[in-house]
Amino acid sequence: MRPIINVSGTMTALGASIMVPEAIEAMAAIAPQFLDMAELHQSASEEIVRATGAESGIVTASAAAGIIIAVAAAMTGPSLPAIKMLPLRAKGIKGDVVLQGGHDVDYGNSLTQAIRIAGGTPVVCGTSSAVTAAQIEDAITENTAAGLFVVAHTTARTGMVDLPTFARLCHVRDVPVIVDAASEYDLRRFLAEGADLVIYSGHKFLGGPTSGIIAGRRDLIEACRLQNSGLGRAMKVGKESIAGLIAALDAWTRRDHTGIRQSERAALDLWQASLAGTPGLEIKIVPDPTGNPLDRLEIRVLPKSGTTATALTKTLAAGSPSIVVRGHKVDEGVFWLDPCNLHPGQATIVAEALSDLAGRLR
Repeated sequence: MRPIINVSGTMTALGASIMVPEAIEAMAAIAPQFLDMAELHQSASEEIVRATGAESGIVTASAAAGIIIAVAAAMTGPSLPAIKMLPLRAKGIKGDVVLQGGHDVDYGNSLTQAIRIAGGTPVVCGTSSAVTAAQIEDAITENTAAGLFVVAHTTARTGMVDLPTFARLCHVRDVPVIVDAASEYDLRRFLAEGADLVIYSGHKFLGGPTSGIIAGRRDLIEACRLQNSGLGRAMKVGKESIAGLIAALDAWTRRDHTGIRQSERAALDLWQASLAGTPGLEIKIVPDPTGNPLDRLEIRVLPKSGTTATALTKTLAAGSPSIVVRGHKVDEGVFWLDPCNLHPGQATIVAEALSDLAGRLR
């Protein structure tokens, strides 16, 4: 396999993140051991509660699995007959899941497919660029099982109803709110803003193994746990991932977040200096669009440069080591460099590659 420097972010396609040593050690320690899995899940729940402030929590195989399980739990509650029927719905089981048009994203598979896998029916409000509170109110009926709110860099940045408003509209009709916050840094914000269940990735910012977290209301978490007797069985999580996630959560509470931000800023300043004065490029350091406490270097490629964003990203990716950028908007002439997954010395390698690119454009 060719070596890769990841300046794209916590992307699953690149392996998500650098696993913290504590998680690696915990996984190795538990791998040869036998134990009561229910007790291990309880330990994980306690750690999730400590980190998130939720009433309860559960570990899933991934954040994607967490979405399916959370939707299923909102539909069935604790009813084992209903759980065992999914994805077919038992009589009287609510199945509609309301979401905004700008939140109907694809993260490898579509969010609406995840809802359907659980047995739900997606009800998409408004369009990809504009949703009103009235449209959400109209979409909520006696058959609504949940409202689903997405926090991600791929969602619409404007025109959507915010989470506190979305939660209020759902709660007035006794509809629980599920938040997909897989790539988010703040483990407490969304519960405080009205979510009943929040889904996080365990292997992105947390630096744990491939896994997911569902945190939230105790009754809904119990319904999530019971899905292991139904469709959740195909998504079961092993002891190694649970132990690794417990360790990663504990490490997260002790991490030097300020020191990490300073190191990331130093990399951004170095990269910005490497491209300074390059004709046809607009370079600036920008904040994360969803409010995570991190910045990225934005590189906008203008027509007068004589090249394109696509061409520049392909050049970086073709090098040795391959440098993979955050390029989901290269067709709009822009890409970003994310410093959150660098090994020692890699910031300098990236800077040298950028200097080489700049030299070709001068």
